Amino acid sequence: MNELIGRVFSFGKQVFPNQSDLYGKLAAHGQSPKALMISCADSRVVPEQIMQAQPGDLFVCRNAGNIIPPYATQNGGVTSTVEYAVMALGIRDIIVCGHSDCGAMKAVANPAGLDAMPNVAAWLKHSAAAAKVVNDGYPELDGVERVRAVILENVVAQLANLRTHPSVAAGIARGEISLHGWFFDIGHGQILALDGGTNRFVALKDDGELPVALKASPRLAAGLEFAQAAE
Repeated sequence: MNELIGRVFSFGKQVFPNQSDLYGKLAAHGQSPKALMISCADSRVVPEQIMQAQPGDLFVCRNAGNIIPPYATQNGGVTSTVEYAVMALGIRDIIVCGHSDCGAMKAVANPAGLDAMPNVAAWLKHSAAAAKVVNDGYPELDGVERVRAVILENVVAQLANLRTHPSVAAGIARGEISLHGWFFDIGHGQILALDGGTNRFVALKDDGELPVALKASPRLAAGLEFAQAAE
């Protein structure tokens, strides 16, 4: 802990002076982050570092398993963060980022030992869809490969949960919000992104088009046909 505290002093003496103008602008004018990233709380995953973000660039929500509970009437930290990001900050890109060797998803894949952590067990029920998909769709996998499949399917499941949030659903319908599903490979420093066209995770490449899970496009299902039927 003393080492970490020492870095606080280093920030004040070395880092902040070089970015004082930026911090001054943020203090005076508030924030306008470019994206919301919902990632795991794992200490090996640092969203700002992965995206090389400056202060004010990224709105971040972290929890065990990068989980987004389906929308419900009761208040929750993730729900409130999503709502504020979309409605108050006007964020139009939301990233759900899983990662390799995720302890939470290991527990989803093999829940033995969760009896001693009832709150964790209850939280991980929000990833039950990922476990079910892997159990039924990937019966041949075991060990590390099975856990990796759960991690990837959990990103897909949480994107589906995210779409149940009214602020997000409305933004999608207006064509103002894009959703991104990412997987961070810790050992290789690589990002895989969900391509909504193929429903596969593919590596991000600096010379290629960015794979997007759900591209921004108006989706008003009750459009012209409904209006004509009512006439």
